[in-house]
Amino acid sequence: MEVIVKSTGKVLVGRLPKGSDLLEALTDICQGAGIQVGRVQAIGAVTRARVGYYDQAARVYNFLDFNQDLEILALVGNVSLKDGKPFVHAHVTLGDAQGQALGGHLAEGCEVFACEYEIAEYQAERPLERGWDQETGLMLWQGK
Repeated sequence: MEVIVKSTGKVLVGRLPKGSDLLEALTDICQGAGIQVGRVQAIGAVTRARVGYYDQAARVYNFLDFNQDLEILALVGNVSLKDGKPFVHAHVTLGDAQGQALGGHLAEGCEVFACEYEIAEYQAERPLERGWDQETGLMLWQGK
């Protein structure tokens, strides 16, 4: 399955409000700007975090909660459509006070202390749409 990206559209660069939910805020920005296909990246810090790990055998996400100050060392993800709406799928690497890294699938529950983001829209031949994948149990990009 492949979608041809013709060019980059708008590039949004900004700062998220302190106290906002990281995933929710990034999703709201994409939905408000009408971005259907794109790339997301961010750096900053959170006061608490929630990340997931997909148990492939059980086909469920397990979540880890961290109630501590953490640096966002890297957040990378993409934007596609899920149920007809822009959807952000991202993974995040976080660093603690001892310099140790932890991370996983970005979940709601990450409270922003400070965050600078970049969202690049792609002008593609068609939107990327997520749908149920029987083989993995995940909502993955669907081919046409």
